Amino acid sequence: MIENLQLVMRKIKIIILGTVLLTAFSCSNKKAGVVRNTAEGKGILAAAKLPFEMPEIQIPKFKTDTLNIVDFGAVPNTEELCTKAINEAIAKCSESGGGVVVIPSGLWTTGPIKMKSNVNLHTKNGAYISFTGDLTQYKLIESYFEGNKVLRCESPIMGVDLENIAITGEGIFDGNGSKWRPVKIGKMTSSQWDQLVKSGGVLSKDGKIWYPSKGAYLGNEEKDKLPKVPTAANMEPYKQALRPVMVSFVNCKKLLLDGVTFQNSPAWNVNPLMCEHLTLRNLTIRNPWYSQNGDGLDIESCRIGSVTNCRFDVGDDAICIKSGKDKEGRDRGKPTELFVITDCVVYHAHGGFVIGSEMSGSVRNIFVKNLTFNGTDCGLRFKSVRGRGGVVENIWMEDIRMNNIPTDAINFNLYYFEKSLSEDKLTGEVTVDKKTVSEETPVFRNMYFKNIYVNGAAQALKIMGIPEMPVENIQFQNMIIRSDVGVQMNYTRKIAFKNLDVRLDKPGIAVSFSNSQNINIEGFKSIGENQLFWVGGTTTKDISLQTNDKKMILDENVKVLASVKDEVKLIE
Repeated sequence: MIENLQLVMRKIKIIILGTVLLTAFSCSNKKAGVVRNTAEGKGILAAAKLPFEMPEIQIPKFKTDTLNIVDFGAVPNTEELCTKAINEAIAKCSESGGGVVVIPSGLWTTGPIKMKSNVNLHTKNGAYISFTGDLTQYKLIESYFEGNKVLRCESPIMGVDLENIAITGEGIFDGNGSKWRPVKIGKMTSSQWDQLVKSGGVLSKDGKIWYPSKGAYLGNEEKDKLPKVPTAANMEPYKQALRPVMVSFVNCKKLLLDGVTFQNSPAWNVNPLMCEHLTLRNLTIRNPWYSQNGDGLDIESCRIGSVTNCRFDVGDDAICIKSGKDKEGRDRGKPTELFVITDCVVYHAHGGFVIGSEMSGSVRNIFVKNLTFNGTDCGLRFKSVRGRGGVVENIWMEDIRMNNIPTDAINFNLYYFEKSLSEDKLTGEVTVDKKTVSEETPVFRNMYFKNIYVNGAAQALKIMGIPEMPVENIQFQNMIIRSDVGVQMNYTRKIAFKNLDVRLDKPGIAVSFSNSQNINIEGFKSIGENQLFWVGGTTTKDISLQTNDKKMILDENVKVLASVKDEVKLIE
């Protein structure tokens, strides 16, 4: 058995390594697979054989007219702010009919950059744009964060109600996030924490959170003292707590982000909101692993777009699909839909590809292919909670590789933020009271997973549905997963597995499920388990189990709750 397990592990590693090398080779050629115009964009989408009708993505076009920020007074390699020069160049370019604004090589310090329609902000190789740590440069404005409209500081890069815009080139945009972000003691070594505390700032009352300023401390630790009706004037002393997303585009059309690096953001990194026709490609998105709210890409209430050949190494979720939070998100009623996400790599992140938890405006028609997660906390992550509402449906994921995942390779959690669930340590079973279905009930259904390969995870798959609205119609095909714990499902319906290969590094149950209906497992293989299946839950029914290589014996390697034994079929 040990020899077989080692052989399978070697095969999985070969698959992952080969794909990573192929991806790296493809990335070495910037022109390979890159959409350069609408015709090529349509060709790539057609080549993907999408399972839904996908409109042609409109990619922005620009006049050849070029302006250089140096000609507007920008001075490189000093701490002199270039804010005025950059924004004047962008404004003049837009007013004259559009074109290209160039940021040359050099170190540039700036305040908020305000994009305008018909402008391509192009950065040369060697351009390093650092956003100032002087937080007085960022005004308090009506903005958005985590799905809701709020008072927030200006984003380092922002645009509202624009059309035909781009940020391109090989430059680096640094959000100077350490001037904004709190840091938790548990995310640092003792020597790192001591050094951080000695650098200044303010500690929380319990000494476990470091804040970069008194205003950040007050805005987080003494919220009861904040103005009941916040305004830009009365919230000024606490503005350091109102961290902005780094790249904010709201209600924009035809947006292109290509080739640049966005790093070290105050909160979320890149956040297009209520935008249409997005093309994001060849991006590097980075944040320190300990960065609070340090998401990589949050696509929120947007439609029609692609994310291609991007690299993520961040402090929170990497590729996130969202659509607003609770009632505000439902009232907005703008789903994120019609996206193709391909050929991306995620290193550190809380989740590699994520939907939720702010999904109240719904998510649908998303195609994901050829992603690699290396050391990502969780691989594919789907999260919500009662009260959100919204429908997540018609999601396709295929050719996903994961290596060294500290928690779950695939996770559905409909109890996000809830801490009171009591799970059986052996089976993962939970018992939850059923509630009345309403507009606040989140729905996850019609999702398809194909060709999933995992070389090491704490758990293969965990689904935590809710009894009034089980996670429904999920199909898994061709999966090889090496993990400590196998598959656990609670409150699911119409779940089908075809060619599932589970390799357990620790003895336990390969597959367990509770309070689930219409479950079909076909072509199942496993190694390392001391029990094949466990079936529980009084509402469980219509279960079909079929293995390829092992004889199933009821009450031995297949254990079933006595009251539902008639609902379980063992197929030889």
